[in-house]
Amino acid sequence: MKVLGLDSSGLVAGVALIQDDVLIAEYTTDYKKTHSQTLLPMLDELRRMVDLDLKSIDLIAVAAGPGSFTGLRIGSATAKGLGLALDIPLAAVPTVDALAYNLYGCEQLICPMMDARRQQVYTGLYGFSSIEQGTEFQVIEPQCATGVEEIIKKINERGQQVVYLGDGATAYETLIKEQTKVPYVFAPANCNRQSAAALAVLAKSYYERGEYVTAAEHRPDYLRLSQAERERMEKMQK
Repeated sequence: MKVLGLDSSGLVAGVALIQDDVLIAEYTTDYKKTHSQTLLPMLDELRRMVDLDLKSIDLIAVAAGPGSFTGLRIGSATAKGLGLALDIPLAAVPTVDALAYNLYGCEQLICPMMDARRQQVYTGLYGFSSIEQGTEFQVIEPQCATGVEEIIKKINERGQQVVYLGDGATAYETLIKEQTKVPYVFAPANCNRQSAAALAVLAKSYYERGEYVTAAEHRPDYLRLSQAERERMEKMQK
């Protein structure tokens, strides 16, 4: 089974191709270019590098949100366009879940953070547990938009060692260090940002459970209003 992963939900843009349990190729960039400039060229480069016939793809994995409004639209539009043209289903994976999945097998509590500005983050709490068949990914606190202090409070209440990752953890590192009362670490550079490969692997398990949609049905999940919409509402309330 071939799964194409597309992630442009945050600062990172990523494209990956997995086949069964093998990562065939991955292209990731975190640079000062818009995703409209990077995502399709990256996909085209990956396609040429591995002689990929797009018609051989079985599933398109896309970051469902939350994240950058523009980035999510670019990723969704790309996935929908490919899905419609090739008649391929889409598996939309919650962005924060996919970020946590980077730390597969981690025994500590996992707290991904994506910077949502104004001391707000897109975040959640995750973990992995051992089961008879292997390792199971657990969503302890579903992804949400909340204040940095609020999620740290929940972590302190749980009393477990925690691993922080994501651009939000970098943006609010000082606050995290000041307020976290349990043992903590920050994930290293090789696994602390969005990964299209992790997204694709997680999407494959979604597909096996029947959790996928047609390209026409897919809609991104923003979790909160855009800044422009919030400012308009604030003006209307005055």
